[in-house]
Amino acid sequence: MKKSLASALLAVSMLANTPAYAAEQTIHVELNKTETKGDACRVYMIVGNESGRALETLKLDLVLFDTDGVVAKRLAVETAPLPIGKTGLKIFDIADMACPTLGRMLLNDVLACADANGPVANCLSYITPTAKGDLTFIK
Repeated sequence: MKKSLASALLAVSMLANTPAYAAEQTIHVELNKTETKGDACRVYMIVGNESGRALETLKLDLVLFDTDGVVAKRLAVETAPLPIGKTGLKIFDIADMACPTLGRMLLNDVLACADANGPVANCLSYITPTAKGDLTFIK
């Protein structure tokens, strides 16, 4: 009986570490487009929650680079609430930055990540960043 239980636990553990299981626990963050809004660059970000958790907070630490690859700004962006299986649009402005000078964006870290039960560990590992057009978004 102990061997059966140990074998079952080992199988579940191995399944949890397979790419197929990991793919199911993903938060897709897409840098979709930018547009000039006065002296700011407005960013449109698509966020899809396939993590299996309804997130009450997901605050991203973003580093922006200019077209020469030099750090231009750093900002925190709250992307939650994110219900399970929901895709949403988050819009934010980057003050005093012209959109054509934005070369790429780095998802540097996750500053806060929590569901109804409290903080969620390793949220950065769940996030898959992508970008449309000439934009680049990495982690």
